[in-house]
Amino acid sequence: MVSYRYLGNSGLKITELVYGNWLTHGSQVENDQAAACVKAALDVGITSFDTADVYANTAAETVLGEILAGERRESLELFTKVYWPTGPKGANDMGLSRKHILESIDGSLRRLQTDYVDVYQAHRYDHDTPLEETMVAFADVVRAGKAHYIGVSEWTADQIRAGAALAKEPAYPLISSQPQYSMLWRVIEGEVIPASEECGLGQIVWSPVAQGVLTGKYRPGEAPPAGSRATDDKGGASMIQRFMNDDVLTRVQALAPIADALGLSMAQARPRVGAAELERLRGDHRCVPARAGLREREGVGRHDPCRRDGADRRGTRRHRGTRSRQDGRDEPQARPVTRRGPRDQPVAGPSCVKGENNVRLGEAHIKGTCGICEKFPVLDHWSRSRIRKKASGRLAPLTVAT
Repeated sequence: MVSYRYLGNSGLKITELVYGNWLTHGSQVENDQAAACVKAALDVGITSFDTADVYANTAAETVLGEILAGERRESLELFTKVYWPTGPKGANDMGLSRKHILESIDGSLRRLQTDYVDVYQAHRYDHDTPLEETMVAFADVVRAGKAHYIGVSEWTADQIRAGAALAKEPAYPLISSQPQYSMLWRVIEGEVIPASEECGLGQIVWSPVAQGVLTGKYRPGEAPPAGSRATDDKGGASMIQRFMNDDVLTRVQALAPIADALGLSMAQARPRVGAAELERLRGDHRCVPARAGLREREGVGRHDPCRRDGADRRGTRRHRGTRSRQDGRDEPQARPVTRRGPRDQPVAGPSCVKGENNVRLGEAHIKGTCGICEKFPVLDHWSRSRIRKKASGRLAPLTVAT
Protein backbone atom coordinates (compact mmCIF):
# COMPACT_ATOMS: atom_id res chain seq x y z
CA MET A 1 0.00 0.00 0.00
CA VAL A 2 1.07 3.58 -0.63
CA SER A 3 2.26 5.44 2.46
CA TYR A 4 1.66 9.07 3.49
CA ARG A 5 3.78 12.18 3.81
CA TYR A 6 3.22 15.62 5.26
CA LEU A 7 2.79 18.23 2.54
CA GLY A 8 5.19 21.09 3.13
CA ASN A 9 5.19 22.73 6.55
CA SER A 10 1.66 21.60 7.35
CA GLY A 11 -0.22 18.89 9.19
CA LEU A 12 -1.85 17.63 5.97
CA LYS A 13 -0.85 14.09 5.07
CA ILE A 14 -1.14 13.03 1.43
CA THR A 15 -0.22 9.82 -0.34
CA GLU A 16 3.29 9.54 -1.77
CA LEU A 17 1.69 9.09 -5.17
CA VAL A 18 -1.04 11.50 -6.23
CA TYR A 19 -3.54 10.65 -8.97
CA GLY A 20 -3.77 13.35 -11.64
CA ASN A 21 -6.21 13.64 -14.56
CA TRP A 22 -4.72 16.23 -16.93
CA LEU A 23 -5.23 15.36 -20.62
CA THR A 24 -7.16 12.23 -19.63
CA HIS A 25 -10.54 12.49 -17.88
CA GLY A 26 -13.09 14.12 -20.12
CA SER A 27 -10.70 13.98 -23.08
CA GLN A 28 -8.39 11.08 -23.94
CA VAL A 29 -10.01 8.54 -21.61
CA GLU A 30 -13.62 7.38 -21.69
CA ASN A 31 -15.58 7.77 -18.47
CA ASP A 32 -15.85 4.06 -17.73
CA GLN A 33 -12.10 3.63 -18.07
CA ALA A 34 -11.54 6.71 -15.91
CA ALA A 35 -13.77 5.20 -13.22
CA ALA A 36 -11.84 1.92 -13.35
CA CYS A 37 -8.55 3.79 -12.96
CA VAL A 38 -9.76 5.81 -9.98
CA LYS A 39 -11.07 2.66 -8.29
CA ALA A 40 -7.73 0.93 -8.94
CA ALA A 41 -5.93 3.88 -7.34
CA LEU A 42 -8.16 3.66 -4.28
CA ASP A 43 -7.58 -0.09 -4.08
CA VAL A 44 -3.82 0.38 -3.71
CA GLY A 45 -4.23 3.09 -1.08
CA ILE A 46 -4.00 6.28 -3.15
CA THR A 47 -6.36 8.83 -1.61
CA SER A 48 -4.92 12.09 -3.00
CA PHE A 49 -6.31 13.40 -6.30
CA ASP A 50 -5.19 16.43 -8.31
CA THR A 51 -7.18 18.18 -11.02
CA ALA A 52 -7.90 21.71 -12.35
CA ASP A 53 -10.86 23.63 -13.66
CA VAL A 54 -9.19 24.10 -17.05
CA TYR A 55 -8.61 20.37 -17.64
CA ALA A 56 -10.87 19.42 -20.55
CA ASN A 57 -12.57 22.79 -20.00
CA THR A 58 -14.03 21.73 -16.60
CA ALA A 59 -14.99 18.19 -17.74
CA ALA A 60 -12.11 16.58 -15.82
CA GLU A 61 -13.42 17.97 -12.52
CA THR A 62 -16.92 16.78 -13.37
CA VAL A 63 -15.80 13.24 -14.17
CA LEU A 64 -13.65 12.98 -11.04
CA GLY A 65 -16.45 14.34 -8.87
CA GLU A 66 -18.93 11.79 -10.21
CA ILE A 67 -16.53 8.89 -9.65
CA LEU A 68 -15.64 9.89 -6.08
CA ALA A 69 -19.20 10.81 -5.10
CA GLY A 70 -19.71 7.55 -3.22
CA GLU A 71 -16.45 7.70 -1.26
CA ARG A 72 -16.07 9.00 2.29
CA ARG A 73 -14.97 12.61 1.80
CA GLU A 74 -12.88 12.74 4.98
CA SER A 75 -10.73 9.89 3.63
CA LEU A 76 -9.77 11.80 0.47
CA GLU A 77 -7.44 14.70 -0.29
CA LEU A 78 -8.66 16.72 -3.27
CA PHE A 79 -6.62 19.41 -5.03
CA THR A 80 -7.71 21.69 -7.84
CA LYS A 81 -6.40 24.86 -9.49
CA VAL A 82 -7.47 28.24 -10.83
CA TYR A 83 -6.03 30.66 -13.40
CA TRP A 84 -6.69 29.56 -16.98
CA PRO A 85 -9.90 30.57 -18.79
CA THR A 86 -12.93 28.32 -18.70
CA GLY A 87 -16.44 28.63 -20.09
CA PRO A 88 -17.10 31.43 -22.61
CA LYS A 89 -13.72 33.05 -21.84
CA GLY A 90 -15.07 36.45 -20.93
CA ALA A 91 -12.98 39.40 -19.78
CA ASN A 92 -12.82 38.15 -16.17
CA ASP A 93 -12.72 34.41 -16.89
CA MET A 94 -8.95 34.15 -16.49
CA GLY A 95 -6.24 35.08 -14.04
CA LEU A 96 -6.01 35.48 -10.28
CA SER A 97 -8.25 38.46 -9.67
CA ARG A 98 -10.49 38.36 -6.61
CA LYS A 99 -13.53 38.01 -8.87
CA HIS A 100 -12.15 35.07 -10.81
CA ILE A 101 -10.83 33.20 -7.74
CA LEU A 102 -14.06 33.51 -5.72
CA GLU A 103 -16.25 32.52 -8.66
CA SER A 104 -13.97 29.69 -9.79
CA ILE A 105 -13.84 27.97 -6.40
CA ASP A 106 -17.63 27.77 -6.35
CA GLY A 107 -17.64 26.20 -9.82
CA SER A 108 -14.97 23.68 -8.90
CA LEU A 109 -16.78 22.63 -5.72
CA ARG A 110 -20.01 22.17 -7.66
CA ARG A 111 -18.32 19.97 -10.29
CA LEU A 112 -16.35 17.97 -7.71
CA GLN A 113 -19.54 17.50 -5.65
CA THR A 114 -17.87 18.55 -2.42
CA ASP A 115 -18.08 21.38 0.11
CA TYR A 116 -14.33 22.02 0.12
CA VAL A 117 -11.03 21.11 -1.48
CA ASP A 118 -7.97 20.29 0.58
CA VAL A 119 -5.55 22.36 -1.52
CA TYR A 120 -6.55 25.21 -3.86
CA GLN A 121 -3.71 26.12 -6.20
CA ALA A 122 -2.79 29.12 -8.34
CA HIS A 123 -2.22 27.42 -11.69
CA ARG A 124 0.17 30.15 -12.84
CA TYR A 125 1.39 33.54 -11.63
CA ASP A 126 -0.79 36.47 -12.71
CA HIS A 127 1.35 39.42 -13.81
CA ASP A 128 -1.73 41.58 -14.41
CA THR A 129 -3.22 41.35 -10.91
CA PRO A 130 -1.58 42.75 -7.76
CA LEU A 131 -0.20 39.86 -5.76
CA GLU A 132 -1.76 41.33 -2.62
CA GLU A 133 -5.22 41.03 -4.18
CA THR A 134 -4.57 37.43 -5.16
CA MET A 135 -3.31 36.35 -1.76
CA VAL A 136 -6.15 38.06 0.13
CA ALA A 137 -8.67 36.32 -2.14
CA PHE A 138 -7.08 32.95 -1.42
CA ALA A 139 -7.10 33.74 2.30
CA ASP A 140 -10.83 34.49 2.08
CA VAL A 141 -11.42 31.15 0.34
CA VAL A 142 -9.75 29.43 3.30
CA ARG A 143 -11.68 31.50 5.87
CA ALA A 144 -14.94 30.60 4.11
CA GLY A 145 -14.13 26.91 4.57
CA LYS A 146 -13.99 26.24 0.83
CA ALA A 147 -10.31 25.20 0.95
CA HIS A 148 -8.09 24.04 3.78
CA TYR A 149 -4.74 25.00 2.24
CA ILE A 150 -3.30 27.05 -0.62
CA GLY A 151 -0.71 26.04 -3.20
CA VAL A 152 0.90 27.37 -6.37
CA SER A 153 1.91 25.83 -9.68
CA GLU A 154 4.78 26.82 -11.98
CA TRP A 155 5.78 29.86 -9.92
CA THR A 156 9.39 31.02 -9.98
CA ALA A 157 11.53 31.17 -6.85
CA ASP A 158 11.01 34.93 -6.47
CA GLN A 159 7.26 34.59 -6.92
CA ILE A 160 7.12 31.85 -4.28
CA ARG A 161 9.05 34.00 -1.80
CA ALA A 162 6.80 37.00 -2.46
CA GLY A 163 3.62 34.95 -2.04
CA ALA A 164 4.90 33.27 1.11
CA ALA A 165 5.81 36.64 2.62
CA LEU A 166 2.25 37.91 2.10
CA ALA A 167 0.81 34.68 3.47
CA LYS A 168 2.60 35.05 6.79
CA GLU A 169 0.73 38.12 8.02
CA PRO A 170 -2.80 36.68 7.85
CA ALA A 171 -1.24 33.32 8.79
CA TYR A 172 -3.06 31.21 6.24
CA PRO A 173 -1.44 28.04 4.88
CA LEU A 174 0.57 28.31 1.66
CA ILE A 175 2.02 24.80 1.63
CA SER A 176 2.74 23.47 -1.86
CA SER A 177 4.28 24.04 -5.27
CA GLN A 178 3.37 22.04 -8.36
CA PRO A 179 6.11 22.32 -10.99
CA GLN A 180 7.02 20.11 -13.90
CA TYR A 181 9.84 17.77 -12.90
CA SER A 182 11.39 14.65 -14.37
CA MET A 183 14.75 13.20 -15.27
CA LEU A 184 14.44 15.08 -18.57
CA TRP A 185 13.14 18.36 -17.12
CA ARG A 186 15.04 19.60 -14.09
CA VAL A 187 14.43 23.35 -14.20
CA ILE A 188 13.30 23.56 -10.58
CA GLU A 189 16.45 22.19 -8.96
CA GLY A 190 18.52 25.36 -9.14
CA GLU A 191 16.13 27.87 -7.55
CA VAL A 192 12.55 26.67 -7.02
CA ILE A 193 13.42 23.76 -4.70
CA PRO A 194 15.62 25.89 -2.39
CA ALA A 195 13.01 28.67 -2.31
CA SER A 196 10.24 26.17 -1.54
CA GLU A 197 12.19 24.66 1.34
CA GLU A 198 12.97 28.12 2.65
CA CYS A 199 9.26 28.99 2.65
CA GLY A 200 7.98 25.61 3.87
CA LEU A 201 6.39 24.41 0.63
CA GLY A 202 6.33 20.78 -0.44
CA GLN A 203 6.40 19.65 -4.07
CA ILE A 204 3.60 17.91 -5.98
CA VAL A 205 5.37 17.52 -9.30
CA TRP A 206 3.66 16.91 -12.62
CA SER A 207 4.84 14.86 -15.60
CA PRO A 208 7.47 12.88 -13.64
CA VAL A 209 7.82 10.43 -16.54
CA ALA A 210 8.03 13.19 -19.15
CA GLN A 211 4.62 12.58 -20.75
CA GLY A 212 5.31 8.83 -20.71
CA VAL A 213 8.70 8.99 -22.44
CA LEU A 214 10.50 7.65 -19.35
CA THR A 215 8.34 4.53 -19.36
CA GLY A 216 10.44 3.35 -22.31
CA LYS A 217 7.48 2.64 -24.57
CA TYR A 218 8.69 5.10 -27.21
CA ARG A 219 11.67 3.66 -29.06
CA PRO A 220 14.10 5.46 -31.36
CA GLY A 221 13.40 4.94 -35.04
CA GLU A 222 9.98 3.37 -34.39
CA ALA A 223 6.45 4.72 -34.71
CA PRO A 224 4.70 5.53 -31.40
CA PRO A 225 2.46 2.76 -30.06
CA ALA A 226 -1.17 2.97 -31.12
CA GLY A 227 -3.34 4.74 -28.56
CA SER A 228 -0.38 6.39 -26.84
CA ARG A 229 -0.19 10.10 -26.01
CA ALA A 230 2.17 10.68 -28.93
CA THR A 231 -0.65 9.66 -31.30
CA ASP A 232 -3.39 11.70 -29.61
CA ASP A 233 -4.81 14.44 -31.83
CA LYS A 234 -6.60 16.18 -28.94
CA GLY A 235 -3.45 17.87 -27.68
CA GLY A 236 -1.39 15.02 -26.28
CA ALA A 237 0.85 14.66 -29.34
CA SER A 238 1.85 18.31 -29.30
CA MET A 239 2.64 18.21 -25.57
CA ILE A 240 5.01 15.27 -25.86
CA GLN A 241 6.68 16.31 -29.12
CA ARG A 242 9.64 18.09 -27.46
CA PHE A 243 10.90 14.76 -26.09
CA MET A 244 10.25 12.71 -29.21
CA ASN A 245 13.67 12.71 -30.84
CA ASP A 246 16.00 9.75 -31.27
CA ASP A 247 18.75 11.17 -29.07
CA VAL A 248 16.50 11.46 -26.01
CA LEU A 249 14.73 8.15 -26.70
CA THR A 250 18.06 6.34 -27.05
CA ARG A 251 19.26 7.66 -23.70
CA VAL A 252 16.00 6.66 -22.05
CA GLN A 253 16.41 3.08 -23.25
CA ALA A 254 19.71 2.96 -21.35
CA LEU A 255 17.63 2.92 -18.15
CA ALA A 256 16.04 -0.43 -19.02
CA PRO A 257 18.88 -2.58 -17.57
CA ILE A 258 18.62 -0.69 -14.28
CA ALA A 259 14.88 -1.35 -14.02
CA ASP A 260 15.39 -4.99 -15.04
CA ALA A 261 18.02 -5.47 -12.34
CA LEU A 262 15.48 -4.35 -9.75
CA GLY A 263 12.65 -6.42 -11.19
CA LEU A 264 10.71 -3.28 -12.10
CA SER A 265 9.09 -1.91 -15.19
CA MET A 266 10.40 1.38 -16.55
CA ALA A 267 7.24 3.08 -15.24
CA GLN A 268 7.91 1.76 -11.74
CA ALA A 269 11.52 2.89 -11.86
CA ARG A 270 10.24 6.41 -12.55
CA PRO A 271 7.07 6.73 -10.42
CA ARG A 272 3.90 8.02 -12.03
CA VAL A 273 0.20 7.64 -11.48
CA GLY A 274 -2.28 8.85 -14.06
CA ALA A 275 -5.53 7.93 -15.72
CA ALA A 276 -4.40 6.64 -19.08
CA GLU A 277 -3.58 2.97 -18.50
CA LEU A 278 -5.25 0.81 -15.87
CA GLU A 279 -2.68 -1.99 -15.77
CA ARG A 280 0.23 0.39 -15.29
CA LEU A 281 -1.69 2.13 -12.53
CA ARG A 282 -2.09 -1.18 -10.70
CA GLY A 283 1.65 -1.73 -10.80
CA ASP A 284 3.10 1.74 -10.40
CA HIS A 285 2.27 2.09 -6.71
CA ARG A 286 4.99 -0.47 -5.95
CA CYS A 287 7.71 1.89 -7.14
CA VAL A 288 7.79 3.85 -3.85
CA PRO A 289 9.19 1.12 -1.56
CA ALA A 290 11.37 0.02 -4.46
CA ARG A 291 13.28 3.28 -4.14
CA ALA A 292 15.26 1.78 -1.25
CA GLY A 293 16.61 -0.88 -3.61
CA LEU A 294 18.08 1.82 -5.82
CA ARG A 295 20.26 2.92 -2.93
CA GLU A 296 21.36 -0.55 -1.88
CA ARG A 297 22.46 -2.08 -5.17
CA GLU A 298 25.95 -1.26 -6.30
CA GLY A 299 26.05 0.50 -9.65
CA VAL A 300 22.35 1.31 -9.61
CA GLY A 301 21.70 3.82 -6.83
CA ARG A 302 23.70 6.55 -8.52
CA HIS A 303 21.16 6.63 -11.34
CA ASP A 304 18.29 7.71 -9.05
CA PRO A 305 17.89 11.53 -9.01
CA CYS A 306 15.85 11.36 -5.82
CA ARG A 307 18.19 8.94 -4.04
CA ARG A 308 18.31 9.34 -0.29
CA ASP A 309 21.61 8.91 1.48
CA GLY A 310 23.30 10.18 4.61
CA ALA A 311 24.30 13.51 3.05
CA ASP A 312 21.65 15.46 4.97
CA ARG A 313 19.66 14.25 7.97
CA ARG A 314 17.92 17.55 8.58
CA GLY A 315 14.94 16.45 6.46
CA THR A 316 13.40 14.76 9.50
CA ARG A 317 12.66 18.20 10.94
CA ARG A 318 9.12 19.10 10.05
CA HIS A 319 9.74 22.74 9.23
CA ARG A 320 12.31 21.75 6.60
CA GLY A 321 9.57 20.46 4.29
CA THR A 322 7.98 17.11 3.47
CA ARG A 323 8.61 14.24 5.85
CA SER A 324 7.28 10.71 5.97
CA ARG A 325 4.92 8.93 8.26
CA GLN A 326 3.65 5.41 7.81
CA ASP A 327 1.08 3.57 9.93
CA GLY A 328 0.77 6.63 12.16
CA ARG A 329 4.41 6.63 13.28
CA ASP A 330 7.18 9.05 12.47
CA GLU A 331 9.77 7.56 10.13
CA PRO A 332 13.08 9.49 10.24
CA GLN A 333 14.20 9.98 6.66
CA ALA A 334 17.28 11.42 5.07
CA ARG A 335 16.37 14.05 2.50
CA PRO A 336 16.97 13.26 -1.17
CA VAL A 337 19.90 15.18 -2.56
CA THR A 338 20.10 17.46 -5.55
CA ARG A 339 23.02 16.56 -7.78
CA ARG A 340 25.28 19.54 -8.28
CA GLY A 341 28.55 19.95 -10.07
CA PRO A 342 31.81 21.54 -9.03
CA ARG A 343 31.40 24.79 -7.08
CA ASP A 344 27.68 24.19 -6.72
CA GLN A 345 26.95 24.69 -10.43
CA PRO A 346 23.74 22.83 -11.36
CA VAL A 347 24.52 19.83 -13.53
CA ALA A 348 22.70 18.58 -16.60
CA GLY A 349 19.15 19.13 -17.65
CA PRO A 350 17.25 22.39 -17.64
CA SER A 351 18.31 22.96 -14.01
CA CYS A 352 20.90 25.31 -15.49
CA VAL A 353 18.16 27.60 -16.73
CA LYS A 354 17.44 30.90 -14.95
CA GLY A 355 14.73 33.53 -14.97
CA GLU A 356 11.67 33.83 -17.18
CA ASN A 357 13.15 31.88 -20.09
CA ASN A 358 13.00 28.50 -18.34
CA VAL A 359 10.78 26.82 -20.90
CA ARG A 360 12.58 28.12 -23.97
CA LEU A 361 16.06 27.28 -22.71
CA GLY A 362 14.84 24.00 -21.27
CA GLU A 363 13.74 22.95 -24.73
CA ALA A 364 17.12 24.05 -26.09
CA HIS A 365 18.75 21.72 -23.61
CA ILE A 366 16.63 18.78 -24.71
CA LYS A 367 17.68 19.48 -28.28
CA GLY A 368 21.31 19.27 -27.18
CA THR A 369 22.13 22.98 -27.59
CA CYS A 370 22.55 23.97 -23.95
CA GLY A 371 26.10 25.22 -23.53
CA ILE A 372 26.19 24.88 -19.76
CA CYS A 373 25.13 21.25 -19.88
CA GLU A 374 27.39 19.99 -22.67
CA LYS A 375 29.76 18.54 -20.09
CA PHE A 376 26.99 16.55 -18.42
CA PRO A 377 24.67 14.92 -20.99
CA VAL A 378 21.14 13.99 -19.98
CA LEU A 379 20.97 10.67 -18.09
CA ASP A 380 24.76 10.29 -18.12
CA HIS A 381 25.67 12.57 -15.25
CA TRP A 382 24.32 10.31 -12.50
CA SER A 383 27.04 7.81 -13.30
CA ARG A 384 29.84 10.33 -12.76
CA SER A 385 31.31 9.56 -9.37
CA ARG A 386 33.03 12.91 -9.04
CA ILE A 387 29.64 14.61 -9.14
CA ARG A 388 28.13 12.16 -6.69
CA LYS A 389 30.94 12.89 -4.25
CA LYS A 390 30.20 16.59 -4.49
CA ALA A 391 26.44 16.15 -4.04
CA SER A 392 24.87 18.92 -2.01
CA GLY A 393 21.52 20.56 -1.41
CA ARG A 394 18.14 18.97 -0.70
CA LEU A 395 15.27 17.78 -2.83
CA ALA A 396 11.81 16.67 -1.79
CA PRO A 397 9.48 16.18 -4.79
CA LEU A 398 8.58 12.56 -4.10
CA THR A 399 4.84 13.05 -4.27
CA VAL A 400 3.86 13.23 -7.90
CA ALA A 401 0.92 14.07 -10.09
CA THR A 402 0.32 13.97 -13.84
